Amino acid sequence: MDLTIATAAAIVFAPLMLVIALALLLEGGRPIFFAQTRVGAGGRPFRMYKFRKFAVRCDPGGLALTMAGDSRMTTVGRFLALTKFDEFPQLWNVFRGEMAIVGPRPESLVFADCFRGGFEAVLKYKPGLLGPAQVLFRHEAYFYPRSEDPLLFYREVLFPAKARLDLAYYPQRTVTSDIIWMARGFLAVLGLASSPPISPVSPPIGM
Repeated sequence: MDLTIATAAAIVFAPLMLVIALALLLEGGRPIFFAQTRVGAGGRPFRMYKFRKFAVRCDPGGLALTMAGDSRMTTVGRFLALTKFDEFPQLWNVFRGEMAIVGPRPESLVFADCFRGGFEAVLKYKPGLLGPAQVLFRHEAYFYPRSEDPLLFYREVLFPAKARLDLAYYPQRTVTSDIIWMARGFLAVLGLASSPPISPVSPPIGM
């Protein structure tokens, strides 16, 4: 099912992806793609691909999170962040068998240490383009309180909330439920998805 959907999506969205690639070239030149090592199923690392949202000259060792109004984003990058069209190149990861259409969001190596205390069970499942966490945390960039360290807030609040969603869903997923989340993912792009299960200013879960 993953390969069938990925093939259909690649064909349907090929013209749009070409337009995005040309826009990025005209705006800032190469590279068009952003590649980053992420944590895959079984804890195995893999290279995940996106369309580039940040300026070419950005420090690759900068903040590992994208914040609301992030000054590193270009004009095209802000459009990609709003629509989530930057995720299209991950269809290549699906073709390679590294990702699924529906699955937990793959974390960067910066947050690999968060998979402990029971959350390592998330790594049983192949990461995906869509899923409960991706849909319900569609506007994650706006969740971070200005008064708190964003990395600490992600570790103590957002990561546990998303991991618990994943652990509640994936052990009992069905083909039908996956299709429903695909539909909800499409609605999320249109701004019609459900609200997140926590408040941006909620205290760390479990504290």
